Amino acid sequence: MSENAKAEPVNSITKEDAAINDSAISFKPLRDEIPTVVTKDQPTVVTFSKESDNVTIALDNLQDQSEQSPLSQTDLLLAATLVSDAKHGRLSNFIPSEQCVKLYIIYHHWGLSYMLYFFIVLHHAVAICEDPAVEGYHLPYWVTMCIEFACVLFYLFRLFHCASFLPVEIFCRDKKNIIVLIAIILTAIDMSCYIGLVNSGYENFAIRWSRILRPLFMVNFSESKQVRRAFRNIRKTLPDILNVLILFFLSISLFSLMAQKLFQKRELKYPDGKPYFSNYLDIYFQLYVLVTTANNPDVMMPAYDSNRWFALFFIAYLIICLYIFMNIFLAVVYNNYRKHLKNEVRKLVYMKRKSLAKAFDLLKVKKNGTYVIDFKRFNVLLKMIPPIRSPMMVNILWYVLDTDGDNVVEKVDFLQLADLLNVTVTEVKDRRSIFVRITPECFHSKFSMSLRQLVAHKYFRYFFDLMILLNAFLIAFDISDAEWFFLALFTVEILLKMYTFGVLHFFRRFWNLFDFLVIGGAIIGTSIESFMDSSADDKTRTLDILLVLRVLRLVKIIGGIDRFQVIVTTILNLGPSILTYGGVLIVVFYAFAIIGMELFHDKIKYFGYQNITDSSQLYCGNPLLKGSVFYQSQYCSNNFNNILHTFVVLFELMVVNQWQVLANGYVLVTSKAARIYFFAFHLICVIIVLNIFTAFVLEAFILEYSFCKSKLESAMEKKIIEMGLQLGRKQSPSSKGTDSDNLVIDSEDVIEYNEDEFSGKNTNRRSSVYPDLSAKTDIRFHLSKSKNVENLLQRMFENELDVDDVGPDDIENYEDETTFSLMSL
Repeated sequence: MSENAKAEPVNSITKEDAAINDSAISFKPLRDEIPTVVTKDQPTVVTFSKESDNVTIALDNLQDQSEQSPLSQTDLLLAATLVSDAKHGRLSNFIPSEQCVKLYIIYHHWGLSYMLYFFIVLHHAVAICEDPAVEGYHLPYWVTMCIEFACVLFYLFRLFHCASFLPVEIFCRDKKNIIVLIAIILTAIDMSCYIGLVNSGYENFAIRWSRILRPLFMVNFSESKQVRRAFRNIRKTLPDILNVLILFFLSISLFSLMAQKLFQKRELKYPDGKPYFSNYLDIYFQLYVLVTTANNPDVMMPAYDSNRWFALFFIAYLIICLYIFMNIFLAVVYNNYRKHLKNEVRKLVYMKRKSLAKAFDLLKVKKNGTYVIDFKRFNVLLKMIPPIRSPMMVNILWYVLDTDGDNVVEKVDFLQLADLLNVTVTEVKDRRSIFVRITPECFHSKFSMSLRQLVAHKYFRYFFDLMILLNAFLIAFDISDAEWFFLALFTVEILLKMYTFGVLHFFRRFWNLFDFLVIGGAIIGTSIESFMDSSADDKTRTLDILLVLRVLRLVKIIGGIDRFQVIVTTILNLGPSILTYGGVLIVVFYAFAIIGMELFHDKIKYFGYQNITDSSQLYCGNPLLKGSVFYQSQYCSNNFNNILHTFVVLFELMVVNQWQVLANGYVLVTSKAARIYFFAFHLICVIIVLNIFTAFVLEAFILEYSFCKSKLESAMEKKIIEMGLQLGRKQSPSSKGTDSDNLVIDSEDVIEYNEDEFSGKNTNRRSSVYPDLSAKTDIRFHLSKSKNVENLLQRMFENELDVDDVGPDDIENYEDETTFSLMSL
């Protein structure tokens, strides 16, 4: 960009700029234009044209209202970037120059972000083809080396790209960047050493030890902020739970010592003939396993058979270590997790407010002794922030943001801009069915109108929910004669909904998409089987499998019942967070999988269990397992011979059942030191990570329960609702010129949000200081009823903040021991 362009002031206003609304405004509906805005104090008139989507503005004495300074293109670009960062929850630490801002925008481009995701997945998936590789997917080492080298090069590119717009001190102080750089260096050293050893004939001594570092790339790039936040929360929680863990392990030590004195000299035996509680370390491990209940009551039975009173020892141990210590541990984890989660939420709120405050300082003008933002600068700002908005939409956004109606936006109002831009906004042209454009006469006919009203009615949905229940009943009792009838009936339902609500609008609903995939899969599957001359039983079986999935849609009905609503809503809101903790588990699993493959590769193999003629294939290929519970349980497939088998074994260990059998099997083929691996995995994954996830579920349920018992709407949302701009809002009776198709298209939203509209109830009777604009504009805000944990906590925290509080200067290292109360609900 040239220097002239940099200095070009952005003070002019074009006819595309939208309305300027003063404190008292009135909307006059016209036949072809909506709306006309007339101010009482000023003769400023703004007219919106539906056909051309243009704005006509009459500005009389606007220039006398404010003291404006020129706004450069650089400042405008910087302000737009700051607002975009606040919208997406990013920390704006870049150098405030035009070149650095442009590099920063490119860095966060969706294309580069998806490329990073691709290389991270590829880098981790290369373990499938590396030694020990999945059978049939092995590649020469130079191929996997080239793939990993390409991944590392892209990581290096992202790192240098990040350094190009960050101040040097911030880049060097950021632990994420240091960790990624160190991981890249260590990976390069490992690759060089491995290639050297293989080419020198020392392949047996070559170990790819840097593979355990790959999850660091998944966590420490900016795109993985959710997973990184979860790990940061775990790291901060660990010191607080360390005291409980120490006491827990000391209590096991004490009971182990007591067990040694009670049972060691009694020469008791396990059912397989092994000595019972023969040494202290074995006793300690067995009692630790007993806390997980995986070996209960097996570990107690030899002592209990010897003397019935010995049961008191195990009962006391389980009461203290399982029911008391484990619950205390969960309570401590929950309390500290909650505290650190709220600190993270505070950071997010302060980051958003600080970015918006910086943007306000760049855009502000002085009017009547107060710094504000006028409509001209607001309009130009929104043009810089995707997506492209029509002048009518910009005007509505301005009117919603201007809470006091004085035709300017103060700093307090501007701090709500990120929340407003995060609300999905659509116009009627975005929601209009494709059939309106293809066959308007047919679509607007009386028969079509009646048909669409029938499909939009709630009893239409109830009828098909009843059909789903009936279909499930017939499948359960193996009555297959009606399967084709139900397939045809559900296909008709989908086609009618597509016709009524439009194809795009139809697929925006999760349950509609779910129905389409299930029914479409049933049609394709049965058609393929018919083409292949499959038997009638095979065709029916395919229909049964697919159609029974539709029963899951009844979850939606259950969610509408008050007593189940909190539970179902909590489960649905947990979806994104479950993915976050799924990422945490993948990191833990991958690290332990790499270690497990290096330790236990080819120690146990699967050759089957019957008709084995080769003696080397007996007992999972290892004679040390002869007579073991591991082999008798036919666990040979639970091995560490490739990454996929290892993940299955680790999942079985996480579930806990029989995990001591798996551990003992690998102890037999290696040494008792193998217990450290299984003990460490159980401690990190089950006791720490899963307990923190349990704490998250508890917090989510408590917040959802508190939210459902109260109102947690922002002033912005209340204003949108009172203005009638919420999607699903019935248009006013005065709107006689409204197209009939608009009413029907909104009816799908009515089904989702407000079913009273079809029952004839008047939802427009209200007392409000804001005018009802539902009949004067086709713009609607998609206000979501469901909010995840972070959104609820942000709302609660913002309710307790001063309106102009933008937080401390150093947000990254901000910690606050205070807590905000649920009373804010």
